[in-house]
Amino acid sequence: MARFELKDIQNLPDERGIDIQYVGVKNVEVPLVIQRKGSDDQVVSAKATMSVALPKEFRGTHMSRFIEILGEWGQKNLLGVDIQGCLETIKQKLSAESARLRFEFKYFIDKKAPVSGLKSPMGYNCFFEGVLENGKYSFILGVDVPVTTLCPCSKEISDYGAHNQRTLVKLNISYNLDKIVWIEDLIEIIEKCGSSPIFPLLKREDEKYVTELAYNNPKFVEDILRDVITKIREIDEITWFEVDCEAFESIHNHSAWAYHQETKQSES
Repeated sequence: MARFELKDIQNLPDERGIDIQYVGVKNVEVPLVIQRKGSDDQVVSAKATMSVALPKEFRGTHMSRFIEILGEWGQKNLLGVDIQGCLETIKQKLSAESARLRFEFKYFIDKKAPVSGLKSPMGYNCFFEGVLENGKYSFILGVDVPVTTLCPCSKEISDYGAHNQRTLVKLNISYNLDKIVWIEDLIEIIEKCGSSPIFPLLKREDEKYVTELAYNNPKFVEDILRDVITKIREIDEITWFEVDCEAFESIHNHSAWAYHQETKQSES
């Protein structure tokens, strides 16, 4: 049987003169290896976004090569462990000047109820993102942590009671990659900045405890933001961070929101 050469459409020239900053694949489901503090690694289900810069001379990139690379790294149990190495392979195999790789995943921690001591797993939305550009590698770790907040103004002006709400704190950091910044530590820091942590399982004695804890620790969204900033500034390994704090108001049809980002000054 005669063999026909399959035409590679992606490599055809494009005449519109537009460089594409990033093009690739999104929401690729993969198993991801996560290092746990003081325990064995955790394998989580993640969604990967992989992309490269595409010069104006080319019509398209080779989408299948992204999936091939993920498969190769997954077989080596290196997904999540060596993001920089994976990016270098992406650049090489797709002949790209820059590459970006992002993993979004749910990270589970066994949380103990404050009084009964009962344990139950609680999931936190997290992400890893690496960028390799101009020969420089950068990495961002992100964690989303829900907490309870109780309104100081409501407590002050009311004869009894105070309204509270669930508040979502999103913290993204870059840090010195010679060190390790643990997801567990970031979660603990943020939870201590709220009026009360949130738990997946509470018995009556636990519910009484967290209700009174929040009442005795009222926080505006601004208070939480400033408390998180103060704590993150104390971690020497962190070089850059941003904090997004949104309180889903219980007495309004809108959210209270605060945001801050900064690059920490390195000591000379």
